[in-house]
Amino acid sequence: MNKIALIAGLAVAATASADVLLEIDLSVVDQLTITATTGNSAVTASGSNFTGFLLDGLSAGTSGTTGTSVVSADLSTAANASDGSPSLFIAGGGTDTGLNIWSFSSDSTVSVTAGSQAFAGAATWSISSALYASLTAGATSGNIYFPADDSGDIAGAELLGTYNVVPAPGALALLGLGGFAAAGRRRG
Repeated sequence: MNKIALIAGLAVAATASADVLLEIDLSVVDQLTITATTGNSAVTASGSNFTGFLLDGLSAGTSGTTGTSVVSADLSTAANASDGSPSLFIAGGGTDTGLNIWSFSSDSTVSVTAGSQAFAGAATWSISSALYASLTAGATSGNIYFPADDSGDIAGAELLGTYNVVPAPGALALLGLGGFAAAGRRRG
């Protein structure tokens, strides 16, 4: 096997084995909950709390976060205390598909350490119907980049790990249809 093929294979294997660091819950209409897992960061990195981290592909491209308010929050990097007020941002006038979480700590510089838990806590936001629709139409899993506030920052950012949407929005619809089917069978 040549060296280039070996290196390419190792890069794919490293990406495929990235820990799930955040779980995204969209099961309540017009609400977003993000919960940290015990997953470990793939890299050591630090960056501005003002820039934050990017959940690449989570949205279908609706820009802005008008109508968003924090319901409850203690989400932060595991190395930095939460300030209880994380902010959301989608850039690009509807062309960027990443959701940025920023301003989540009173520390101006936040960090993660390779092999250590990346995030801690959870946050719930009340969000607009437009943003909710964009998130439910987005990816059900993807990469988390840091520091990055939009897709233009990915090239200079670090890949920390991945996120998963649980349950996936399509699964919610199927569960609802399954409930109707079961109810119909009982009546018949």
